[in-house]
Amino acid sequence: MRRGLAVLALSLLHSFALSLFAQTTRNGVGPEQRYYAVHSFADDWLVYDEAAKAYVPYLPEIHADAPAVSASIDLESNRHYQLLLYTDTDTYVFINAALKKQLLGGRWYTFSIDSLYNAYRQPRVLLSIYGSAGVAGKQMIMGYPKSILQKPVVLSDDNLSVRPRTFSVYQNFFGLGLLFLLAIHALLFSLYRRAFLVLYDPRDLFALRVRDESFLINRPLSRTVLLFLLSLSFVMGYLFLFVQSRNVNVFSSRTLLLDQQNFGALLLYYLLVSVLVFLSFLGKYLMLQVVGSLYRFESVVNIHFFKVVQSSLLFFTAIGFLATIVIFNGPTIENLTNYLLIPFTVFYLVRLVLLYLVIRAQAPIKSLYLISYLCIVELVPLLIGVRFAL
Repeated sequence: MRRGLAVLALSLLHSFALSLFAQTTRNGVGPEQRYYAVHSFADDWLVYDEAAKAYVPYLPEIHADAPAVSASIDLESNRHYQLLLYTDTDTYVFINAALKKQLLGGRWYTFSIDSLYNAYRQPRVLLSIYGSAGVAGKQMIMGYPKSILQKPVVLSDDNLSVRPRTFSVYQNFFGLGLLFLLAIHALLFSLYRRAFLVLYDPRDLFALRVRDESFLINRPLSRTVLLFLLSLSFVMGYLFLFVQSRNVNVFSSRTLLLDQQNFGALLLYYLLVSVLVFLSFLGKYLMLQVVGSLYRFESVVNIHFFKVVQSSLLFFTAIGFLATIVIFNGPTIENLTNYLLIPFTVFYLVRLVLLYLVIRAQAPIKSLYLISYLCIVELVPLLIGVRFAL
């Protein structure tokens, strides 16, 4: 009998809680009740346990006097939502242990999940509220803004929770981008087959004796070379967005790229990065001309530029192929930066040695002058680039 009464009491309490949540869902939450409640963090609070050296679930009997409470916010799964915060006393908000904002008591505050994701580039962040004991008077809700033109939606079943389907704009972009790159390379192979076979030949790359009268070398800014440079720029732009999609910001790309992540914005980013890469190659050739004239290396400048273009085409095309496998078939790679540094460092060091051997075989140049020339045009830009990339 007592067991039956206990079950009945629990059922009544559960029904009462569901009715309160359903009423809140219908009426709205947050400032002026302008948001639909997606998820409440009332049962997700955490506190830091000094003994365990870790965050543990909040228990009113133990942590009622805790000066700070925290919650893990899933940014990746809650894109386009708003995080709503309310405290009845003045408190401070910390995100990943860094002070974010002061909250005045008795007011609602909203944080855009998209903005937080773009700022931190992490799937989850730890939000902490410091300044008052326990969780009394604190509310944190994941909400979705109501539309002014939207008609009220009446749910027939209060237990049903419907959320927008998550989708990956990057995935769609990479699929079309791959087709675009394949079309460009197929067109170059059809129109400039001889140049294609030379530029993409590893044996020709490592050949120390170079024919400087070759049409690809003696005319470095010809239409053929510029078209292959443009295709290389498209490949590098593709790789740039691939790295960006894995939350690795290269050259402060958060300030370079816009905040939107729809397909049109990604296409704009792609064209912008590709144009910048293309202009950087032209700037490198201009730098080779200037430094080469200072060292009186005019005869090897074109060979140097040709080897740079040829090695870059082979390396970045191979990296692009591996990136495509990872995008469509491979698992998510944690700490991608560590995996990027090794192949890129090896590539630039091997290319530096190759350039030294090729130029040394072309003309009787003193090694000290040649090393100084290569350090200025190869190592210094590389060191500066690594400094700003990391």
